[in-house]
Amino acid sequence: REILDADHYGLDKVKDRIIEFLAVQQRTKSVKGPILCLVGPPGVGKTSLGKSIARATGRKYVRMALGGVRDEAEIRGHRRTYIGSMPGKIVQSLKKAETNNPLFLLDEVDKLGADWRGDPSSALLEVLDPAQNATFQDHYMELDIDLSGVLFITTANTLNMPQPLLDRMEIIRLSGYTEDEKLEIAKRHLLARQIEDHGIKAGELSISDDAIRAIIRNYTREAGVRNLERELAKIARKTVTRIVSGEAETVSVDAEGLEDFLGVIRFRFGEIEEEDRVGVTTGLAWTEVGGELLQVEAVRVPGKGKVSATGKLGDVMKESIQAAEFFIKSRAAVYGIDLEELAKMDLHVHVPEGATPKDGPSAGVAMVTSIVSAVTGIEVRRDVAMTGEITLRGRVLPIGGLKEKLLAALRGGLHTVLIPKDNEKDLAEIPDNVKEGLKIIPVAMVDEVLSAALVREPLPGAISSGSSGEGGGVPIAETAGGSDDITAH
Repeated sequence: REILDADHYGLDKVKDRIIEFLAVQQRTKSVKGPILCLVGPPGVGKTSLGKSIARATGRKYVRMALGGVRDEAEIRGHRRTYIGSMPGKIVQSLKKAETNNPLFLLDEVDKLGADWRGDPSSALLEVLDPAQNATFQDHYMELDIDLSGVLFITTANTLNMPQPLLDRMEIIRLSGYTEDEKLEIAKRHLLARQIEDHGIKAGELSISDDAIRAIIRNYTREAGVRNLERELAKIARKTVTRIVSGEAETVSVDAEGLEDFLGVIRFRFGEIEEEDRVGVTTGLAWTEVGGELLQVEAVRVPGKGKVSATGKLGDVMKESIQAAEFFIKSRAAVYGIDLEELAKMDLHVHVPEGATPKDGPSAGVAMVTSIVSAVTGIEVRRDVAMTGEITLRGRVLPIGGLKEKLLAALRGGLHTVLIPKDNEKDLAEIPDNVKEGLKIIPVAMVDEVLSAALVREPLPGAISSGSSGEGGGVPIAETAGGSDDITAH
């Protein structure tokens, strides 16, 4: 436990599971048991956690990168009839370790490919099955190799891998770090490493806590800490340059002077919309690199009752808009919507950052809120974010990635978050400082969402004719293009 705590800050649930795993093995004197799979976004410490486990157990550490491996022979070896044939990577790594019980880290197991040369993920089934790996057959060696003494740990960014492979592993999820955790990691590990790597002597560089917090907020947007370390490295390089050139003997960095070292601020932090707007709702999405704010905009114009959607949306999200449309029509009388008037206008739903592919059902509540707001002309509160899938009966269904989404809301300066009632149980795993910084409202029905998100509840009665928003539409927010797929799970 001391070794794990010394190498990694936080990750308490992960550490507890690893300690349990190791305690059972120590008691039974047997390594047979579940294969652990550490799943999480980049930069949260999956690979380095494997190294720490090797140190804690006194085993030799062997890392095998599986990213881009497409040939089954990489795992099982080539038959000797081939020119240049050799054993597979498993046997080669055992040879390098010079022991039959190392800790074997299979890195990026979700990046395995398959082509005409075979499917390496199927070859891994034998390696990772405790019932079979005592007699692992390598094509080159042509004899049984006992892998039962090897402690296998795998890492992955997502669970996009064959089901038989998933069944052989116990999934341990590593979610993104909170701001306070990143601050502690920077102070305890990252800054000390950069000072050592750049040859900076004691007392030559000092960075205030406020400066590190400002870097996290304004210069990085990630679940892990890789970009944070890069920004600290940039400060270290500029510090060394100033000292070597004789400009300064010591360098002190505070939040106000960050732009001299890192340039202009890259990300807005805590800046929500200046005013409540008609048809503009803030949803929450989850990506491989953490949570994201997802704006949903809706506008109505005179037309023939057509609903269109833009923003590079996937099929599931488009169907979510259809479900929202028909739910609203079924509740038209309750929301004061005249269906005859609605048939004389077109609705357009847009999700900004059009270059970024988006998919998933959890933006359903945001779609309903935007459309109801656009049709009724009632503004949406700018400090409210929401997530949840909807049904045609108006129920709000549970979603995944709750911690990442709440962190995104906190980063974005939002005060209130609406989550599905069925996700209320997941709040037990959310850090206290995140829960204290947000007003989290569990909702079971769409009516509860609308009463919390709109500045006033829609009243039964006819809608006004014409178009919504200033100048016949809702202004589109300025956005920067991105490349990460946003999946609103």
